[in-house]
Amino acid sequence: MDFRDSPEEAAFRTEVREWLAENLTGEYAQVGGGAGPADDTSWDIRVEWERLLGKAGWVGMSWPEEYGGRNASIIEQVIFGEEYAKANAPSRVSFFGEGLFAPTLIEFGTEEQKKRFLPKIQLAEELWCQGYSEPNAGSDLANVQTRATLDGDEWVISGQKVWTTFAHYAAWCFAVVRTDPESTGHKGLSYMLVPMDQPGVTIAPLRQMTGSAEFNEVFFDEARTSADMVLGEVNDGWKVAMATLGFERGTAFLAQQLGFQRQLADVIAAAQERGKSDDPVLRQRLAGSYAGVQIMKYNGLRMLTNMVRKGVLGPESSIGKLYWSTWHRDMGEIALDVLGPEGALAAPSPDGEYDLNEFQRYFMFSRSETIYAGSSEIQRNILGERVLGLPREPR
Repeated sequence: MDFRDSPEEAAFRTEVREWLAENLTGEYAQVGGGAGPADDTSWDIRVEWERLLGKAGWVGMSWPEEYGGRNASIIEQVIFGEEYAKANAPSRVSFFGEGLFAPTLIEFGTEEQKKRFLPKIQLAEELWCQGYSEPNAGSDLANVQTRATLDGDEWVISGQKVWTTFAHYAAWCFAVVRTDPESTGHKGLSYMLVPMDQPGVTIAPLRQMTGSAEFNEVFFDEARTSADMVLGEVNDGWKVAMATLGFERGTAFLAQQLGFQRQLADVIAAAQERGKSDDPVLRQRLAGSYAGVQIMKYNGLRMLTNMVRKGVLGPESSIGKLYWSTWHRDMGEIALDVLGPEGALAAPSPDGEYDLNEFQRYFMFSRSETIYAGSSEIQRNILGERVLGLPREPR
């Protein structure tokens, strides 16, 4: 594989770099990359930045031109992600809308749905959240109990979702709900689009040890959405939901490795400044972490090759999700070990709470990454059963 840019790709990379150099200034530059797609710090500034990206055509790059996109190739998308991460630009607030829902909408949605939602996503006028997990349906998504019944020209939805990232900011939720009351498991589920600003929706933030509350419980109490707000066929939403997870585990994280590489460089620099790199055990752990991020890079390129060939990612996308989440968790532990006893202390903030430094944030946020987007245990089951062909785990 030739890793060098073609002349066209080099010109595109220059365009991205120049735009970022011109626009990533002031408050936008100060925000930095943050702790990933679940980080809600500096929210208002990041929303402004997202709207600037959308106006310049950097949101929805891969979309067809008739929907406002650039029809960008996968290589161009990766180039943009690489340069964005290198510039330490703000973490994207439209991760769920642009990264997960939009490609699913383009693949399964009607023309009316695409024209209704894509422009609002591109300009960050409507943000989205993902209504998958429930108290009894986390990694076992097929156990969804939230139900929707058709009442004239509207669906009436009742149930509960949990760990719903950015629900308190979102205008819409793409949710997996049970529309066949007699069904069990994967059957009888529908992929439904639900407006959040209505009397039947209650959002309860879940405050964490980090001091933030970007995750939420969402209660649907006879909430309503139009009958045409189903993506794909009614009672056949499982394949649509799985397509979204494929984007979450694959394309949405292709450039993530560069952000991780930048974080690791900061940890290594801190270890050198503090004299911790003289410790042979810690030095070996840092070397292992450096090797790991290179493996992550080449595994990402392998997935990229499969996307070019097949158009979609199959169950092998679980390799990437399992690897990067475990790697990042371990790197977070190394970061705290570099800080030493200082890592257990947090600075007080003006509101009487406390502020975390970057290394503490790496540690805290990375703990959740082995759980969200499919826990590590579930990823191992997928790889064992669907990639290696091993016997299914007893249900």
